Amino acid sequence: MKNNSSNDPSGSGLGLFRATGIYVGAILGSGVLVLPAIAAKEAGPASLLAWAVLLVFCIPVAFSFAEMSRQQPDAGGIAHFVKRAFGRRASVVAGYLFYFSIPFGAPATAVIGGNYIAHAVGGGRETAVLAAAVILLAAFASNAVGIRVSSRMQLALMVLLVGLLALAVVLAAPHAKAENFQPFAPHGYWAVGGAASLLFFCFAGWEAVSHLAGEFRNPGRDLRRATWLTLIVVGAVYIGVVAASVAVLGPELPATAVPVAALLEKGLGSLAAPLTAVAAAALTFGPINTFVAGASRLGAALASDGVLPPALARGGGRGQVPAGSLATLAVLTLLSFAAAIAGLTDMQFQIGAASACFTAVTAFGLAAGIRLLQPRTAAWYGVIVAAAVMVAVLLFSGWALGVPLALATAAVGVGGRFGRSPQPEATAIVAQPEAALKAVQPEAAALGQPQAAARL
Repeated sequence: MKNNSSNDPSGSGLGLFRATGIYVGAILGSGVLVLPAIAAKEAGPASLLAWAVLLVFCIPVAFSFAEMSRQQPDAGGIAHFVKRAFGRRASVVAGYLFYFSIPFGAPATAVIGGNYIAHAVGGGRETAVLAAAVILLAAFASNAVGIRVSSRMQLALMVLLVGLLALAVVLAAPHAKAENFQPFAPHGYWAVGGAASLLFFCFAGWEAVSHLAGEFRNPGRDLRRATWLTLIVVGAVYIGVVAASVAVLGPELPATAVPVAALLEKGLGSLAAPLTAVAAAALTFGPINTFVAGASRLGAALASDGVLPPALARGGGRGQVPAGSLATLAVLTLLSFAAAIAGLTDMQFQIGAASACFTAVTAFGLAAGIRLLQPRTAAWYGVIVAAAVMVAVLLFSGWALGVPLALATAAVGVGGRFGRSPQPEATAIVAQPEAALKAVQPEAAALGQPQAAARL
């Protein structure tokens, strides 16, 4: 996988605020519309602990990916990190897990948003299906016109979204009751682990942005800043919305299909409907847009590396549209969406499958970080702890583990059979990394970018 980017003083790449919009859009997804109720059903008010623990452990996850992306921005993202750490075969598995998880996660996300919109406007199943289809098509169309345009749109939507969710919390706060937190753990504290495995769907996304690091104007500076801003925004929104849902809705929360809508209705009554529809559309579009952007570039990188059909490699350069990879994702996603509409799969299956894949990919990336980051530093120790937590969360996935296992088997059995192999010079660098480092160090020093030495 080629490193096709660098710090760009020309101003053509993504700046800090648009980069933060991409980040927030990746993490702050439609899961917050429905998962507070699902998690409360699983663990009661103690589900708050699952949200808080996952948020804390997102800190080393986020900064390990930001640091690896900063050192070597590449469209391959985690697959590229894994290749540097463990070799080509492991990187194929990581790449397949992320790329083929999109057809599971995107339809589930769109359906959640569609159901919220239908509830807000008073429509039925047909309205929900139509809204979900429009959201999916909008995300793919946005990526078809390029990351520059879609990033501007996403920044505006994220500002609007955060404002709406903050409004929901503020308006609902006067209706909070302390007794709604009792009993705190009706199903025992072990149930918090099960809730965490479901909630990871709301915290996946750091790995998606790693595929877009090459589009940043100045990744060396802005990746860390965007990471901090995103953690602050996402943490405040998630904890605020979930705490308000438990405090205001109480025992009604597990049976509430639309908890955020219920919060808005407490303060605005019938006026909540249009705001709910806007919030649902923004929450749904953001993560789909970012994940599709990252996965489409990953698909092009995998095709260039010979582990997906060569036609998917077209348009994989910086600032280009990976048309072949994007079209393939669109077809697979729409087929998965059609299967869900026909009743062949359901939302819980798709969320479980996507969560298991994202958790496995994150664990892969953290394992790579243990080998790539400087040992015995705070970041390195944080990555070790986070990797252990991600493995534990993955083990709670139950039946959904079958999906990443099936994709890993396909990666080992099918990857590399598309008639293209890594370029000879890339193979030579992998075989002789020390010689490669010496060869490129003079160039890197001349550029003032010592971290860019180890290229694949």
